[in-house]
Amino acid sequence: MSLETRVYQKENNKSIFKHAKESFQDIGNSLYLAKQLAVRDIKSQYRQSFLGIFWALITPLATALVWVVLNLSGTVALSETGIPYPIFAFSGTLLWSILTESINSPINNTNAAKGILSKINFPKEALVVSGIYKLLFNSSVKIILLFVFLFLFKVDLSWSLIWFPFVLIAIILFGTTIGLLLTPIGLLYKDISKIIPISMSFLMYATPVVYIIPKEGFMKALMEYNPLTALILTARDVLVGTPPTFLNNFLIITAIALPLFMVALVLYRISIPILVERISS
Repeated sequence: MSLETRVYQKENNKSIFKHAKESFQDIGNSLYLAKQLAVRDIKSQYRQSFLGIFWALITPLATALVWVVLNLSGTVALSETGIPYPIFAFSGTLLWSILTESINSPINNTNAAKGILSKINFPKEALVVSGIYKLLFNSSVKIILLFVFLFLFKVDLSWSLIWFPFVLIAIILFGTTIGLLLTPIGLLYKDISKIIPISMSFLMYATPVVYIIPKEGFMKALMEYNPLTALILTARDVLVGTPPTFLNNFLIITAIALPLFMVALVLYRISIPILVERISS
C-alpha cells in the first residue's frame, strides 16, 4: 500500500477554507483512530478506580448538594426557581461540568499525546474527535442520572425535551471551540491548564447555575450579557419544559460558534505540528 507523501514549503500558502476542507477530510479519515483513542482513555481512566464512572458525577453532585443544604437550612436565601430546587441546582451544575470538560478536553488530550505527536504522523484532528467522544460518553452518564432526578421529583416531561440533545451539542461545540483556541497557548504555558478551572469557578457565579438571575443590580446585567447564561438556561428550560427566555441569544451564540469552530480547527491544525517540534527540540 502506497503511503501519502506530504511536502511542506514555506511559500505554500493556503486559504483558511482550503485548510478547513483538509481538516474536515482528516476528521472523516480519523474517526476510527479517534474512537480507539477514546476507548483506551475511558478504560484507563476507570480501570483502577473502585467507584469507576461515579467519579464523573461527584463534582456536580457535591456542588449541587452544598447549595441544596444551604438553601434548606436558610443559610442562603434564594429566589423561587419555578422547579424543585434540587433539580435546578443539579441540572445547572451538571451542565456546567459538561461545559468545563469540553473547554479542558482539547488541551488535556493534546498535552497527553505530546509523546506520540513527535514520533508518529497521524491526523491531529483525531485528538479533538477523541475528546468529543469521551465528552459524549461522560455526558450520557450524567444525563441518565439527571433523568433519574427528574423522575424522583416528579417533574413532568414535555415535547421540548426533543431539543435537549441539540442544545447539549451546542454547549459541547462552544466549549470545544474555546478549548481549541486556548490549546496552542496551553501547550507552551502550563498556566493555562491551571487558570481554566479557576476562571470557570468564578464564572459559575456570574451564570444562573445555582440561582436565578436577580431582578436588578449589577449581577442582573452581568448575567444577561454573559454568553454562558443563554447556553445553561436554554438547556435547562427545554429539559423541564419551560419556555426558553434566552432562545434568541442562544441561537446567535450557536451561529457564531459554528464558523469560529472552523477557524479554531484551522489554527489548531497549523500550530500543533510547529509547537510539538518546538517543544521536542
